[in-house]
Amino acid sequence: MSGTQRSEGAGTGAIVSARGVTKRFGGVTALDGVTFDLRRNGIYGLLGRNGAGKTTLMQVLTGQQIASAGTVETFGGHPYENEQVLRQVSFIKESQRYPDAFRVRDALLAARLLFPNWDEAFARELVHDFGLPVKRDVKKLSRGMLSALGVTLGLAARAPLTFFDEPYLGLDAVARQLFYDRLLADYAEFPRTVVLSTHLIDEVSDLIEHVLLIERGRLVLDESADTLRGQVVTLVGPANAVDALTVNVDELHRERLGPLTRATIRGRVELGEARAAGVELQPVTLQQLVVRITTADLKGLS
Repeated sequence: MSGTQRSEGAGTGAIVSARGVTKRFGGVTALDGVTFDLRRNGIYGLLGRNGAGKTTLMQVLTGQQIASAGTVETFGGHPYENEQVLRQVSFIKESQRYPDAFRVRDALLAARLLFPNWDEAFARELVHDFGLPVKRDVKKLSRGMLSALGVTLGLAARAPLTFFDEPYLGLDAVARQLFYDRLLADYAEFPRTVVLSTHLIDEVSDLIEHVLLIERGRLVLDESADTLRGQVVTLVGPANAVDALTVNVDELHRERLGPLTRATIRGRVELGEARAAGVELQPVTLQQLVVRITTADLKGLS
């Protein structure tokens, strides 16, 4: 496909709708009543700890698992064994498997045949950038090269809905930054919906436009990143002053630092009022925010 052709799906409507999605494996509930939408053209961060249900959710959205309860619509249809839907979806994961006889160039050829929006010129650029050995058997690739192959396929596919389930963990810091840079630049020219599931939250925080946070199979946060950054702040000051400022807000974390109290809250605190009370307002990184919200949620479940 020509590098000048835009991918399908311009617009702002929802392309994925999940309602009350529950998935059980025997006596284990991996997903518990999850409800949200994915809209066209945005970069989502699907965040949560190991075992929270992130991979299971992506498998349900891409038709690799069937929900035990609830409904899923992807591009207006159920994704399971739906070729029309699945040709618009790319799902790249850290444990990606390929046929035993595949060489790197075979994987690239298969992707070119599978994805309508495949950009061959972009794929060749990425192969060069990552130093992929196209004639080598995939099964003989190092973990880093396997990761590079996965992100190359996911980027060059330019699928309207693209999932990356931590396939870049095998990349070193320089290669991961290359992936982030190429993703952001290509997304700016060819917008699509990208879902990044990752533990490297600080590394991707500048890319993420919307946060979906899962804990114990439940969706505990569904919010734009900009809104979250404006809502969550840390207050540091005398305990009585911090207490007075946090009466009507949601407190996520509190600790003592000698004579001072440090409280992370979700809510609005006026800067002038805080300064007058001798309280300092400190920004909260996305990773700190996720940790605080997850910890608060766990306390609520205990």
